[in-house]
Amino acid sequence: MLKARTGKTRWQALGAMSGTSLDGVDAAMVETDGVEIFGFGRSDYRPYGSEERAVLTRALGQWGGDLAEAAQAVVDAAHRDILGGFPEAEIVGFHGQTLAHEPRGRGTCQVGDGQALAEALGRPVVWDFRSSDVSLGGEGAPLAPFFHFACARWIGAEAPLCFLNLGGVGNITWVDPLAEGPEAEGALLAFDTGPANAPINDLMRERLGVDCDLDGAVAMEGEVESGALELFLAEPYFARMPPKSLDRNDFSEMIGLVRELSDADAAATLTAMCAAGVAGGMMHCPSPPTQVLVTGGGRKNPVLMEMLRVSLDCPVRPVEAVGLDGDMLEAQAFAHLAVRVARGLPTSSPATTGVRALVGGGVVSRPEGN
Repeated sequence: MLKARTGKTRWQALGAMSGTSLDGVDAAMVETDGVEIFGFGRSDYRPYGSEERAVLTRALGQWGGDLAEAAQAVVDAAHRDILGGFPEAEIVGFHGQTLAHEPRGRGTCQVGDGQALAEALGRPVVWDFRSSDVSLGGEGAPLAPFFHFACARWIGAEAPLCFLNLGGVGNITWVDPLAEGPEAEGALLAFDTGPANAPINDLMRERLGVDCDLDGAVAMEGEVESGALELFLAEPYFARMPPKSLDRNDFSEMIGLVRELSDADAAATLTAMCAAGVAGGMMHCPSPPTQVLVTGGGRKNPVLMEMLRVSLDCPVRPVEAVGLDGDMLEAQAFAHLAVRVARGLPTSSPATTGVRALVGGGVVSRPEGN
């Protein structure tokens, strides 16, 4: 462990996240000991170009081979570009890019070479966060809940609340901030709620040649097709008890459900599907949350946010309302988790991924000679 090598527990940590929406790489600094957040530092964003995104899109669902190798080259180059601009970072949390996720089958596949990145940056890199969890029977996702617990403490929360991440896939973390720690029984519950931005973005690219439904403008003009929404909610996934997780393409047939609809009605229906998945998931919470704090790109969609406010029985606000950065929360999470791995602390639990016991995921790679 790095602690044993240096005696250090409080780090200037840099985290990076390349999510299922395939938009680009987020990078953010956090000062943390892996338990407490002491402050947030600089952040940056490196978008993928259209050719890079096309390479990544072709590789989705791959477990190896030429397409996965091409995707890894894109991921590694993009991360070298952005992470090299943070000389103050003492340790790096590198998530990589998820190509396939099948925890009850073949496992999980994230591309990205942490050792090569450590050599390029000249500092320790923590990566491959999911494999240990999956090998011990966990879902391998979501991984941000232990960080969400630290965020709840940082904002001074005194009652249960939820963090809702609306990226390509939606996931929710119920937090009891009064628990002794994130690994304590009853402190957390986490799971994927269903598809979020991924199918909406795919629809926009297919129909209109744009990356997303900016400000929900297309959905705002449409009406929800109730029959398609009912078919969506009949999927067996929603009846499963959490913890549970999804691959980006698990609900790829959603596009088919709206194929005959107009652009506006299709966008409105896919947006309603995202909100309905979240609303259905709330019944699994151990107790009603006092608020839902939304992070990820979905919080910028006013149509989606209004659907959530109508369907949930508590205030729904973007995380900026409590002083957090919804664009960078996932990247910050992997900065925090990197320090936990370096200190030998757990990063997931039975309540967050369904793993059989507390597990500390992640591999620490150091530059040659360090």
